[in-house]
Amino acid sequence: MKRMIICVASIIAGAGVLYALTGREIMEKSDALPDPASTESRAVMKIYRNGALKETKEFQMYSKKYGQDSRVLIRFIRPTKIKFLTHSYKSREDLQWLKTSSGKPKKIVGSDSGKPFVLSHFFYEDLKGREIDDYNYTLRGEESIPGGECYKVEAAKKSGDKVYDRIELFVRKSDYFVVRVNFYQKGKLLKFLTNYDIKSIDGILTPLRMVMSLPDGKGKTEITVTSVKHNIPVNDSLFNKGTL
Repeated sequence: MKRMIICVASIIAGAGVLYALTGREIMEKSDALPDPASTESRAVMKIYRNGALKETKEFQMYSKKYGQDSRVLIRFIRPTKIKFLTHSYKSREDLQWLKTSSGKPKKIVGSDSGKPFVLSHFFYEDLKGREIDDYNYTLRGEESIPGGECYKVEAAKKSGDKVYDRIELFVRKSDYFVVRVNFYQKGKLLKFLTNYDIKSIDGILTPLRMVMSLPDGKGKTEITVTSVKHNIPVNDSLFNKGTL
């Protein structure tokens, strides 16, 4: 299944393992981590610029799998009512729409992919799915970061229009979950995503806090999950563009 915002990769090391995995094998094992069939959650988004809190937003998020495809609805409830819908497909380009409280749904086109989502440090590109076959993978070593002992995997885009030239994935050795992603554009580190407070909820590894940061420390967007439920009934009508 395509995973929103987070690409995952992994390598096995330790007793009983007699060989190192290739970048592709790492990605396949990481991609095999359990995914929920559906999710309902609530979260708070805080946007910081130049060290100061500038905006606080609250939203609900619903997701559901449809075979190898998936749908995600983000519905802001404070301070303004904005809806954002993504239809992710395994075999073709994703579709996205944004609806403000006073307008009609606007389709997000390719030229919008590198623009900020609701003035945050997340781009529309970050809210699309990513397929394992979209990238070539190379293991770049090991590194210890606040999330734990990790393997570092580089993912370079194969072709096509993508906002990022490559990304670096820091994968926790203990469970194959990605705790950090570095995003590069035109050869320079553009920003990085860090996952915190990773818990097993309904058998699904779930980060309860995600922070997208600029490398110069002058800005970040923090998302804190206040409630989440996996594998529960979610109404299909939520994901209909016509009902946004």
